[in-house]
Amino acid sequence: MAEPLFQQLQQLQEEFRGYPPVGDWHPELCGDMDLVIRKDGSWVHEGTPIQRKPLVKLFASILRREGDDYFLVTPVEKWRIRVEDVPFLATQVARGTDQGEEKLLFTTSTGDIVPLDSDRAWELRPFGRPSQPVPYIEVRDGLFARVSRDVYYELVGWAASGEQGSADPNALYIESAGQRVLLGRY
Repeated sequence: MAEPLFQQLQQLQEEFRGYPPVGDWHPELCGDMDLVIRKDGSWVHEGTPIQRKPLVKLFASILRREGDDYFLVTPVEKWRIRVEDVPFLATQVARGTDQGEEKLLFTTSTGDIVPLDSDRAWELRPFGRPSQPVPYIEVRDGLFARVSRDVYYELVGWAASGEQGSADPNALYIESAGQRVLLGRY
C-alpha cells in the first residue's frame, strides 16, 4: 500500500511544481502586514488564525524570503510578514523507490510535496527549549520546512547508524535519491 501512495505523491509533485515567479517581481515595499506564521505552522492575520486552507496555500505561493525577512509579493505589491521559525512544517513523509533508488517525499502543512534529493538543502538547526537539533528541508527558493516530531520519529525508524570506526559512530543517517544526510546523533 505504501508504494502506490508514494507513486501518487510523485505524480502530484510533478504536476503542481509551478509557482508564481515571485523572484522576478520587484515592487516597492508597501509596508508591514499583520500576518504571522507561527512555529506550529498556523497562519494568523490580525490575531485570528486563517482557517481557509486555499487562502493559506495562495499566500504560501507568493511568499519570498530576502535575508531574514519574509514577504508576500505580487507584481505590484510587497508586504513584509513575520515568521516565527520557518514558513512550512513537514507533516508527512513517504518512502518508495524511484528508478531503483530509495527516495523520500515530504508533504508540508500547505500541501507542497518535496523530494529529499541533491536539489534540496537539508540542515540540522537548534529548535525548542531546551534547544535540540531538528532537521529542516528546503521547500523552494530558500524557504524551509521544519520536520515535525511525528515525521522525525518515522525517519529515526528508517535511519542507519554510523559504521564502527567512522568519524562519528553515534550519528544517524537517512538516505534518499542517492544522498546520505545526517538525521541526528544519539
